[in-house]
Amino acid sequence: MRGPVAGRYAAALYGLASEEKVPPKRRSKVDEIEDELKAIGQVIADNNDLQRLLYHPQITPAAKKELLDKLFKGKISDVTGNFLALLVDSRRETYFADIVAEYIALANAGRNIVAAQVASAVELNDKEKKELKQILGTLAGQKVQTSFTVDPSLIGGVVVRMGDKIIDGSVKTRLAYMRESLKAIS
Repeated sequence: MRGPVAGRYAAALYGLASEEKVPPKRRSKVDEIEDELKAIGQVIADNNDLQRLLYHPQITPAAKKELLDKLFKGKISDVTGNFLALLVDSRRETYFADIVAEYIALANAGRNIVAAQVASAVELNDKEKKELKQILGTLAGQKVQTSFTVDPSLIGGVVVRMGDKIIDGSVKTRLAYMRESLKAIS
């Protein structure tokens, strides 16, 4: 149920942010709200006491909203503050991280950006990262926002996750494929 709920709330917030008119030379409301959501998410993730209070089912929505107001008043826009209050009133605060992820995906789609997660067996140098990002951009036909991780279990090569596509060029997968082929022969 997390996916559909997060998707609906994120779509509503994104729609609201997209409609806001901003003066020239100012960041879009979509970008501002994205930054605020990320910052709030980081504060929540870094504070176990806040998580316990915010996600506890017996703490009243009024108390939760008062706490959020004290923490974030003057630091976030009214739109984001009202959205947090709506989540609390709807008892959907536990979905916050999923909603943020969905909102970022919608914002990136609106900017014609696709996210790509690249796992490699060893740390890639800056030149390799840049070249890989260019290749992925060409393949996707969009701007690519990449994140890189190291996974020694791959033995060699890279695995790229871009949207719902996976490009697996790892030695680990090739060895597994060879193993299955040899089993089929014998």
